Amino acid sequence: MRHHESLPPTPRRPLRLAAAAALLCLGLAGCGDGDGTAQAQAGPSGGAATTPAAPASPSPAPTKAAPSPSKSPAKSPAHTTPPPAPGGPLSGRTVVIDPGHNPRNHLHTAAINRQVDIGTGHKECDTTGTATNGGYAEAEFTLDVAHRLRDLLRAQGAKVLLTYDGDREFGPCVDERARIGNEAHADAVVSVHADGSAVGNRGFHVILPALVRGGGADTSKIVEPSRDLGTRIAGLFVRSTGSSPSNYVGGKTGLDVRKDLGGLNLSTVPKVFIECGNMRDPKDAALLTSPGWRQKAAQGIADGISSYLKG
Repeated sequence: MRHHESLPPTPRRPLRLAAAAALLCLGLAGCGDGDGTAQAQAGPSGGAATTPAAPASPSPAPTKAAPSPSKSPAKSPAHTTPPPAPGGPLSGRTVVIDPGHNPRNHLHTAAINRQVDIGTGHKECDTTGTATNGGYAEAEFTLDVAHRLRDLLRAQGAKVLLTYDGDREFGPCVDERARIGNEAHADAVVSVHADGSAVGNRGFHVILPALVRGGGADTSKIVEPSRDLGTRIAGLFVRSTGSSPSNYVGGKTGLDVRKDLGGLNLSTVPKVFIECGNMRDPKDAALLTSPGWRQKAAQGIADGISSYLKG
């Protein structure tokens, strides 16, 4: 996604250090505009944190390839979702899942190109996102993973909301995506994406909010809890999927910090983005197009959210 600075974090939960250490160990062992695309770089980001607990500087965001216009986006299949499990370990907690982009965005270019205020400036309402070389759109991937993630969290008793569920012709805009989480008073928000970088750039990374104060943006209260949330997701994503942290963003920590994403800048509740892999790399694309792997990805994200909410 193109999509898709921070204060030094203060440890809030004992498990955080263990998750961060596990992530770093696994990483070293090789173990859109409009909020949706990460930086496409030939090598590790020089400004990224060298450990999950250290602050990092954002890197320039690349251009993200759009889905082929010759391929009509498929509508999300009908999906029956169970109610929250009564008495589950996440009962009373609210999670918002933000599936990046929208499969029909490319049919509404004027609407999604409209500029919206992201606190530090203005940016497009949304973008089309990227796609695999075979035409599997990021927006289809994100909605599929969001459905799987919703079911896993509801099975633990959480109240789960989606920013959209295939029920809109385009968007929502990045400022509205943030507002949905804020108005729900969510305990955690995760925006699901897949990257569109160069061939050979592989792996996942979690994007954390930078310290931003400007316009309508003030992330000072969410920087530390968002880092805790993101660190736990990154560590447990490794365990569930077997994927390694990105080899081109975040210095192989699986974490990146950015201040140019409206979905993070405008959030008043803990929120992160996750780029699950690079759709433009054939090896990563083979994973992202596999239903079995997408279930593992959803499980890893759910485990990270659950770990964060349980403390």
